[in-house]
Amino acid sequence: MATYIKNNFSNIAGLSFLFVGVVYLIFWSPIITFKPFFSTQNHPYPQSNSLQQDVQNLDELEVALEKASMFNKTLVIAMVNKAYVEQHNDDVYMTMLDLFLESFWVGEETRPLIDHLLLVAVDQTAYDRCKFRGLHCYKLVTDGVDYAGEKLFMSDEFINMMWRRTLFLLDVLKRGYNFIFTDTDVMWLRNPFGRLSKNESEDIQISTDDFNGDPWSEYNYINTGFYYVRSNNRTISLFQTWYDMKDNSTGIKEQDVLVSLIYKGVFRQLGLKVRFLDSLYFSGFCKDSRDITAVTTVHANCCRSIRAKVADLAAVLRDWKKFRRLITASDQAMAAGNRTQTFQWSKHIGCHNSWRVDPNNSTTLG
Repeated sequence: MATYIKNNFSNIAGLSFLFVGVVYLIFWSPIITFKPFFSTQNHPYPQSNSLQQDVQNLDELEVALEKASMFNKTLVIAMVNKAYVEQHNDDVYMTMLDLFLESFWVGEETRPLIDHLLLVAVDQTAYDRCKFRGLHCYKLVTDGVDYAGEKLFMSDEFINMMWRRTLFLLDVLKRGYNFIFTDTDVMWLRNPFGRLSKNESEDIQISTDDFNGDPWSEYNYINTGFYYVRSNNRTISLFQTWYDMKDNSTGIKEQDVLVSLIYKGVFRQLGLKVRFLDSLYFSGFCKDSRDITAVTTVHANCCRSIRAKVADLAAVLRDWKKFRRLITASDQAMAAGNRTQTFQWSKHIGCHNSWRVDPNNSTTLG
């Protein structure tokens, strides 16, 4: 009995000594410190508090750009307003945004690009529609200006909205992001990065209404509805110079101001290397691509109203789907020329008629 008590007392004493030692190590030892198993020093991801602080240090645009961009700070940017996300009076036609997104769905190797698309909404309705679709969205607020309704080509509201777009894109370049800017009336039938030059010395690659055959000729008539820009001091200087012309260009759209600057030698003065894109690949209604096997984008340029654009772009997607159905495993070996010769784009009847104006009220009839 005495031996049992002695042993039990020894065990208790040992445990007490061990407990005191542990308490000392935790609370008083200046030498030994314990690190958590999940350490930010050894792990590539920050802890939640740190991440929250980083996000708070960024403004909303920077957060949106960062989420949408690829690893090399490149993204696709499009701008929408209420008129582009809502149907007009009836449900006969899809919205412009519907068609734009549908082209990414049915295009070749275009679906992954949706993850890198930032929709810039200029009114609350457009922003809400964008968020509802689960896209990357940014609301561009302009105090005292309503950009919600349809802005007919060359109207004062249309011109003002185009200048606001230029200022926004200047801001994006200043933040170090490269981008493809695309109008939402551009159908993406193939991944354009496969056709764009990968030469990093080229600052801008821009679409044309009518390609003259020389990708370096400044006498190609540009179209600012689709272009690729690398962020650097030269392109920032161009966009700043371009935007600074706004107040001296009343009644002139921003694209025509840029054309004027090009003719005055601004590209050469700033040391810019600019490639003008072949309309065979980057086409539009001004000049249809003659090769369905090569066409990458189709732009509803040379068209005045949204309703007309929607009708004719819906026909473009029908043509494209029809062509894709005709390509089967058995005819892959056929010459591309044979398929091209039998293919024809639908006529752009809506856009053609959109230029007919009622002299009594100056509204489009198309």
